[in-house]
Order: sequence, then C-alpha cells, then structure tokens
Amino acid sequence: MTCIIIDDEETSRVILDQLCSEIEDLDLIEAFDNAIEAIKFLNKNDIDLIFLDIHMPGFSGFDFIQTLKNPPKIVLTTSDKEFALEAFEYESVIDYLVKPISRDRLFKAVQKAKSFQSTKAVGGTSESSDNSTTSSKTLYINIDRTLIKIETDTINLIEADGDYINIKTQEKDYRVHSTLRKITEKLPDDPFFQVHRSYIINLSRIIDIQDNTILIAKSVVPISRTKRPELMRRLNLL
Repeated sequence: MTCIIIDDEETSRVILDQLCSEIEDLDLIEAFDNAIEAIKFLNKNDIDLIFLDIHMPGFSGFDFIQTLKNPPKIVLTTSDKEFALEAFEYESVIDYLVKPISRDRLFKAVQKAKSFQSTKAVGGTSESSDNSTTSSKTLYINIDRTLIKIETDTINLIEADGDYINIKTQEKDYRVHSTLRKITEKLPDDPFFQVHRSYIINLSRIIDIQDNTILIAKSVVPISRTKRPELMRRLNLL
C-alpha cells in the first residue's frame, strides 16, 4: 500500500515517517510540508492512503480534501480531538489519529485502510462500481471515532433530530451527526422512501398504515400529505 504524508511540522513528519517504515507492506512515497505541493503530486500520481494534518497555515486539511475529485483513503492526524465529528463527514476519511501517534494506533489505521482496499477489489475495479455495491448493502457510521458497519436491510427507519439523525435498526438505535439528505445519498432507492421531511422509512418494515401515520416496529411515523400519493404507488396494493 502506497502512502504520502502532509504535515507542516517537520518533527511530526519525521516521527510519522519512522512509524510508517516499521509497518510491513506500507510504502511511504513522499512527505509534504504543505497541501499545495501535495495536490500537484496527486494530479500526476495515484496513491492508496494519505496521512493528513488538519492544521496547516493558509490551507487546512479540510480545505485540501474538498479540492480532490477522487480522493484516496485519508487518515487525519491532529493535536485536537474536537474535529472528529466534522472529519467523518467526508467519505474518504477512515480514521482520526490524535498526536502523539503510537505505532499500535497507526497500525490499526493502516489495517482499516487495507480492509477498505480489499472491499474495493472484491466489489470491482472501478470506483463507481464499489460505491454502488457499498451504498446498496452497507453503511458505515461514526460513533465515538469508531466506524460501525450497518447492513441497510436491517434499518427500520431514520429520523431527523436537529443536527443529528437517529438510525433505528432491528437490533439497535444509533445517533449520528448528519442529515437526512446526506444519508439518502447512501441508501438504495428500494426499499427506502422519505415519507416526511423528518423521516425515511424502510417500506418492507411497515406493519400497518392508518390515516396519516405508519407503524414500523414500535414507532409511529407521520406521512406528509404531499408524499402520500407516491407512497401508495410504491406499495404492493391489492
């Protein structure tokens, strides 16, 4: 697995360089002290993994991520814990390491990157094929800086709650810092349907419909008047 380091602090680059050299099958190609030079490099070269510092003068790590059209997997490195929630808003970010970084913690991050790489290889060689497979069957959410895999067919419903969403599955409920719009992009069209501005439901989990409400498991969900006609068309009515 090839990687690069982007960090404006020389000491951090040296330490991370040394740690990378101790991990088998991890090939450090280059270390950059600013994001602009890294972007120029990535325009001409393909790599598998980026170790990216968040705080850099003039061009933050988040600014850097937003410039990339098809970013490789990214492990963020920082001295601040406060950006963890924001970090995992980006699909390419797979881990968040707080300095000083230990060898064991770095090893876990690299193993996580390799697991994503293996999934892509099994799903297909193209990025679009991989995204299609992932979005239709599985979903990864960030809970306390840990990525948790959810099988989408186990989801009963998803509820908007301010700056968070509540994902209710057959076995457990999860509260995630995200929006319905963002999670809609990750879910397959069938069997999911947004019945209200605050609710997305799994149509296969409907128990009954009465007036303008739907019973799913133990939850009663409202149906928007504008969504009801389309909902009726989606159902297999006799």
